[in-house]
Amino acid sequence: MQKTTVSLKPVDVEKKWIIVDAENAVVGRLASFIAMRLRGKHRPDYTPHVDCGDHVVVINADKVRFTGRKLQQKTYYWHTGYPGGIKERTADKILGGKFPERILEKAVERMLPKESSLARKQMTHLKIYADAEHPHTAQSPEPIAFAELNAKNVRSA
Repeated sequence: MQKTTVSLKPVDVEKKWIIVDAENAVVGRLASFIAMRLRGKHRPDYTPHVDCGDHVVVINADKVRFTGRKLQQKTYYWHTGYPGGIKERTADKILGGKFPERILEKAVERMLPKESSLARKQMTHLKIYADAEHPHTAQSPEPIAFAELNAKNVRSA
């Protein structure tokens, strides 16, 4: 009996569609769950150099929670490209703004491998929507109730 490690090939991968309701979910915990599903680390046949993760659809992204005082204290920075062009915005301003789904998108993006073409491809499999409506009903995504899965680990505020 020979023991070998089986490595997946891209043609052997079966991608599932899952839908996650982000209402009352803590941002960091939800982002780590989504990043794990995008990379495929939940599978027993996970292969690091193959895109074997699932397609993830997130709804109600504008209803995510932060723990502690992060809603007022967490600051997101970006640079405009001009001298002295560093800008900043707090998490509550972004959640109350035009694109509240960017909070969760940045959290997931920063949990994937850095500067990798595989990570960029895996990010294309993430679809985030601020409200409960989404255009992916034809893919019949399997619902995963993340908030109920993680509710026992979160202290009440």
